[in-house]
Amino acid sequence: MSLILDHVNYIYGGDTALAVHALKDVNLVIPDGQFIGLIGHTGSGKSTLVQHLNGLIKPTSGSIYYNGEDIHAEDYDKKKLRSKVGLVFQYPEHQLFEIDVFKDVCFGPKNLGLSKQETELRAYAALKQVGIEDQYFYQSPFDLSGGQKRRVAIAGVLAMKPEILILDEPTAGLDPKGRDEILDQIAQLKEETGITVILVSHSMEDVAKYVERIIVMNRGSVLYDDAPREVFQHYQELEQVGLAAPQVTYIMQALAARGIPVRTDVTTIEEARQEICSCSKFLRN
Repeated sequence: MSLILDHVNYIYGGDTALAVHALKDVNLVIPDGQFIGLIGHTGSGKSTLVQHLNGLIKPTSGSIYYNGEDIHAEDYDKKKLRSKVGLVFQYPEHQLFEIDVFKDVCFGPKNLGLSKQETELRAYAALKQVGIEDQYFYQSPFDLSGGQKRRVAIAGVLAMKPEILILDEPTAGLDPKGRDEILDQIAQLKEETGITVILVSHSMEDVAKYVERIIVMNRGSVLYDDAPREVFQHYQELEQVGLAAPQVTYIMQALAARGIPVRTDVTTIEEARQEICSCSKFLRN
């Protein structure tokens, strides 16, 4: 059970003089249950790539397989695919349109042909999963704060019970507290359900803290695809393509350059704290 991209290319405006090669020979295997970070500078192909994963965009060439089936085969059920591979857009307003929050979250499961009772049970459970309190259920989604809108948009996808949840910059514009709350809830959801999560983010600290695998896009191609500690060892190469490593990486590199025997492949503040404490005897001397 997996999502496979096989030599996927995509060209915007392929028949015009303004053609842009947005994806170039992308090959990826996304197995069940991984928490994946997808990073890259603006224009690197991230958003184009995630829109291929649930069939919103068809490759110019190459194939995409979900659970062994070609998602662009003539008889393939795209509606079923989009209930299993859920995409939450960067701007929640693009997904919210009903008169109140509860109706909005009911929309997806209702269109799956579920009974009214099952639809409402799913909507209620999804709203609780993302931390929306009952008092907001019958308010217009457009009257909510930015963080609450994002939670409702995520709940609308979760109510479909997807096997893969794709989040395109889910914390953009949020304060640190709101960002941590949403990502903590997503991490808890993944832990409880085993769902595959693909997190598109510009925050290296967020990616380092939560994901187990990072895919780095650059000019439409996969530049790196590895565990966070391996990817961030290439911090100088990342800088050359408009990215960076977490601040912790630079701190540990600076300490090592001064002769302090710390590991330089730590990626989170907690790992750095433990590593520095383990060197406390050396530092005192």
